[in-house]
Amino acid sequence: MDDVTLLAEDGTAVGVLPKSEVHTTDTPLHLAFSCYVLDRSGRLLVTRRALSKLTWPGVWTNSFCGHPRPGEEMLDAVRRRAVDELGLRLDTVRLALPDYRYRAVDASGIVENEICPVHVAFVDAEPTADPDEVSEWAWVEIAPFIDAVAAAPFAFSPWLVEQLPLLRRLGQV
Repeated sequence: MDDVTLLAEDGTAVGVLPKSEVHTTDTPLHLAFSCYVLDRSGRLLVTRRALSKLTWPGVWTNSFCGHPRPGEEMLDAVRRRAVDELGLRLDTVRLALPDYRYRAVDASGIVENEICPVHVAFVDAEPTADPDEVSEWAWVEIAPFIDAVAAAPFAFSPWLVEQLPLLRRLGQV
């Protein structure tokens, strides 16, 4: 089981907990990341979280998320999770939103409380998703997807709802 880095309000590391103990109704601030994967034609890979996921099971979200292991370089963690979750080796990865942070509570009362840098990556391959992580996936055209998220935000992860417009404004997607 992986460990997660706990953070002080200023973002400095203050401890470590097993991932299995982090997400509760009183989740401590911790380090995570999000990644948006694009293909060469500019389509975005979106995923539907597996129904077995602790937080936001079954909702559509960005390509993948994860937690760097204590001491692991962020880009190494992003590349590791792309392989683990989607079977993808990323061609290019860039940091798009270095200071993104959010706190959200899902319907079961489980809290996400993360400093979560957001990355954009490119691939020339099709995913082979781990069914314990992803129940479905699709390549989508970005503009209509942004409209769908705006029209029905409840159907998507709260971090996607916040991150996608920020990425669009910066010209990252």
